[in-house]
Amino acid sequence: MPELTIDEVLEATDRLVKAFADTDTDAYFACFADSATFVFHPEARRLDDRAAYESLWAGWIADGWRVEECESTERLVQVHGETGILSHSVRTVTSVGGERTTTYERESIVFVRDGDDLVAVHEHLSPAPADD
Repeated sequence: MPELTIDEVLEATDRLVKAFADTDTDAYFACFADSATFVFHPEARRLDDRAAYESLWAGWIADGWRVEECESTERLVQVHGETGILSHSVRTVTSVGGERTTTYERESIVFVRDGDDLVAVHEHLSPAPADD
């Protein structure tokens, strides 16, 4: 398989962030491998596959949760052969029942090639320090 490029990783990131910002469940989860793992600071445990995250997401949606805005900044892409690692800062505005919440976080996403596409195989989300 050919090595990944920085542009491919950034394009995959843009698709993922847009789908998340649009609360587009199908497009968002299509960005992840079935075996992807997730570490989210608000959650008590690691999510060991995409199905676990999809279940969590479905609960949020059922509670009226949605993403209003998502902005990715301070992007750094590292390519190591067939693996691409993105780290970035993320400002997200979500709402539940009309009440909006803004969060500032840092995130790392690991991408690999799957046929002609890139998919995320791991996502790690951490709170951003207050001075970021």
